[in-house]
Amino acid sequence: MLSLSKYGIDFFYTFNQMNILVNGIGNIGTTLLQLLVRYKDLLGIDSVHALKNTTVQPWKEEELKILQNLGIEMFDSDGKNFRPISEVENEIDYVFDCMSNGFGNKNKSWYESLPNLKGACAQGSEKGFGKPFMSGIKETHIFSEKFVQIVSCNTHSLASLLTTFSGRELKNLKKADFVIVRRSEDLSHHERLVSANVVSRHRNPETGTHHAEDVKDMFGSIGIACNVQSSDITTPSQLMHSVRFSIELKNALSQEQIKSMIANNPMVSSTKTFDSNIVFELGRRHGFAGRLYSHCIINHNNLLFEDNGRIIKGWAFVPQEGNTLISTLHASLLQTKNNNSKEIISNIMNDLIHKT
Repeated sequence: MLSLSKYGIDFFYTFNQMNILVNGIGNIGTTLLQLLVRYKDLLGIDSVHALKNTTVQPWKEEELKILQNLGIEMFDSDGKNFRPISEVENEIDYVFDCMSNGFGNKNKSWYESLPNLKGACAQGSEKGFGKPFMSGIKETHIFSEKFVQIVSCNTHSLASLLTTFSGRELKNLKKADFVIVRRSEDLSHHERLVSANVVSRHRNPETGTHHAEDVKDMFGSIGIACNVQSSDITTPSQLMHSVRFSIELKNALSQEQIKSMIANNPMVSSTKTFDSNIVFELGRRHGFAGRLYSHCIINHNNLLFEDNGRIIKGWAFVPQEGNTLISTLHASLLQTKNNNSKEIISNIMNDLIHKT
């Protein structure tokens, strides 16, 4: 039995402490590991394991030592650098798959064979891994669900914009159009940098790029239809995505109502800053592990209003590698039937998300 009073939660709850595995130690996996250690007691975790799938390069040894010094147990597949994962795989209760595109679905058969597994989740690219999920949308549909897909960073941002202005069930939404302005590469990489703007193909005449399709699929999984369309352009940047939105509502809203809706969505932040360099730097300085955890950051003093408040246009910044992580932790609580998941995730959100 654990008291959560030190977290500002005034009750006790009983749980079976879990052995956790994070499979993949890249941008998402590294930050997730630090979060799991930070909130270990709150999340009901006994031990945190990390699986390194690639050869340990000499220049990466220092980072791995930092993680080990946090109490994270390191493993690999064959025991060349660390203990082999086969030594503990039968003890794993939950798996966070954080590998690159496609590997989550390939790993699913292995996860299914783990005798003690209560649940697993994989990140955005792994469509089909399980039920799509993000915090702030209907959450009961993954309670006790074994496999869950945490939707992508852009799906988080687009869906949060929709729910902020038209309600959690999108009852006031008529249609929406988005233009995602993508960075070409993460700051730590230099493999996919582009030298000029690159426009993405509209694959579907109704939805445009896959971003709108992903949003429609996520809402569709909980029985909500939405009329959305998206376009995409990749720029020579390594910092942040941005999104230009145009949301048309069935019923007009006043500007004061719109400002209140932004303020009242705990997953969404706002900024007066127009420069993504500055927003990115604020995350590096003040965010835990240098990350921003809001689903999106709306440029709230740069909104356009048409048709007496029935159409809202503007810009938002997208914190990749950060904005899916609260949903990731939330999914693990719901999948493992933690009845206090709402209070726990609310406490974590209050700690990680800076509203302005």
